Amino acid sequence: MKDVGLKPDSLRVARATATLHAPAHCIERLHSGDTEKGDALKTARVAGILAAKRTDELIPLCHPLPIHRAEVTYELAEASVRVIAEVQTIGPTGVEMEALTAASLAALTLYDMLKPYCEPDDMHIEACRLERKTGGKSHYRRQLSQPRDAAVVVLSDTVASGAARDTAGVFVRDALEQAGFGPVGYTVIADDAGTLGDTIRRLAEAGVALIVTVGGTGLGPRDITVDTVAPMLDVDIPGIMEAARAFGQRRMPFAMLSRGVAGYVRDSLLLTFPGSRGGASESLAATLPGIVHLIETARRGGRHAGGYGEET
Repeated sequence: MKDVGLKPDSLRVARATATLHAPAHCIERLHSGDTEKGDALKTARVAGILAAKRTDELIPLCHPLPIHRAEVTYELAEASVRVIAEVQTIGPTGVEMEALTAASLAALTLYDMLKPYCEPDDMHIEACRLERKTGGKSHYRRQLSQPRDAAVVVLSDTVASGAARDTAGVFVRDALEQAGFGPVGYTVIADDAGTLGDTIRRLAEAGVALIVTVGGTGLGPRDITVDTVAPMLDVDIPGIMEAARAFGQRRMPFAMLSRGVAGYVRDSLLLTFPGSRGGASESLAATLPGIVHLIETARRGGRHAGGYGEET
């Protein structure tokens, strides 16, 4: 089964259709609601909605999802009825299968309720297809269209913590490369405010598009990253690390203790990630769509980027 544990929730909508072909007198029964089992359209609508909500029980290895909305509607023609199912969720994976299952089961219910009134050869279901879907990676991209440079700065104070942070830093570097960043610089420095500040200023002066620090966002006496970085931000973007903390907290309650900040230093987007492998990976998973959006819409010299809900 595909692991969706590191995929952020987003609004996801899918629309699927299926068409039942039947004799005209059967279609008339749909209009009138006159079958021996009652109103076929209403019954099939309920069947489709229930199918959407129970798709994970019907299809092996299909992820269970909270269905926020499911609806089944119809387009009736002279000798056919087109079933339209639309399903909506806020979750880490899409609802294509839920919409397809809803359309299929609704069409099958219509078939079952009309079959006493015609011969088997007179009815058939065809063209069950996904018509559209929104949300997830098809809507919120997680990869740059063109490479941009980036830098990962790992803070290390002891051999033990340094090894852990280096593992986290390597993960972030590799993940950024997979997202289309390149070249991605990689530096390990001491947990020292002066060294960190000088490193960030040097990278920002060089115009590096994205700078990610790894480590030093906690509450310990050696955790100097946030106190060093926060005064350097020309533009603070608190929502970035708020999203990371919220994402992490759903997986591990101690994520609330991270003090990470994010924003622009000159024209460089700067993010401060935790030093643990889990914290860094969760932070990147939560923020990558926003990072890609900012990098691709920013304009050098002004940092103008499409805001929430704006067309870009």
